[in-house]
Amino acid sequence: MNSVLGIIGAGHLGQQIAHYAITDKHFEQVVFFDDFTSDSNINGWPVLGRTQDILKSFSQKKITHLMIGIGYKHMEARANFYDIYKDKIPFARIIHSSCWVDPTAIIGEGVIVYPNSAIDAHVVIKNNVLLNIGCTIAHDTSIASHCFLSPRVALAGFIIVGEQVILGINCTVIDNITIGQNVKIGAGAVVVRDITEKGTYVGVPAKLNKK
Repeated sequence: MNSVLGIIGAGHLGQQIAHYAITDKHFEQVVFFDDFTSDSNINGWPVLGRTQDILKSFSQKKITHLMIGIGYKHMEARANFYDIYKDKIPFARIIHSSCWVDPTAIIGEGVIVYPNSAIDAHVVIKNNVLLNIGCTIAHDTSIASHCFLSPRVALAGFIIVGEQVILGINCTVIDNITIGQNVKIGAGAVVVRDITEKGTYVGVPAKLNKK
């Protein structure tokens, strides 16, 4: 049977995932499930239906794996879709061939790592996490499920990142920092102390901007 990736969400993020899945030769085919488009195909890839059609498509062997292509503005939806299907359909794991990943790193299911990222020794990346282009994750860092890392995020060693955290483009986190769940770090911010309160943090050093 051919390997067919079903992607939840046919927007720009879903299309990027489809592109890497095919061009980097992780899957032979991709299809979309989307609740908001009336198109039957996007960029030549078919839209099989809405999210309510996913389980039926899997039972009919129209897809072999699943991945969530919903972006950072819908973190709760990303987590909810994962929880719905995690025990019913295999989630894909896509690590672009241009990345460097230490063999001791542990990477969960539903994770996609975009080109030119580096993942160091004893890093743990849990399920349904997206690392965008050029992220660097240093040794002994742990990233919980359903997080979204923008391009060129840099995490030093011994960092703990909670669930549903968004790390903005070019942000930096120094070593031995804990970031609690549902935190958003703004573009270019530098995190130098633990963050436990939910909210958006910006600046150098990063400070709470709004809850």
